[in-house]
Amino acid sequence: MSIDYCIGGRLMRKLTVLYLEGCPYCRNARAASEELLKENPGFSEIQIDWIEERHLASIANNYDYYYVPSIFYGTRKLYECKPDDDFSTIKQQFRNAMESVIDD
Repeated sequence: MSIDYCIGGRLMRKLTVLYLEGCPYCRNARAASEELLKENPGFSEIQIDWIEERHLASIANNYDYYYVPSIFYGTRKLYECKPDDDFSTIKQQFRNAMESVIDD
């Protein structure tokens, strides 16, 4: 499972986000990622693969998680949403995940 790749000689990082269509926490994660990309142009260097677990179960089953959204760098889980996580918590955790792969 590739987590880094090169484009034009530049190393790019890739996060995988497992989500469910219609999940309110997953909608918050998508909105948080969009806000973070606007606030931090350097985050655009990170590819984010959104994997809908029902439609891509064969891929989702390769990851160790229970709740969605869950964010992975390769197979390393960086964040798994909890039922009481609000938008600001999800956004902060998404920021932490993005910062960790840039600093990795």
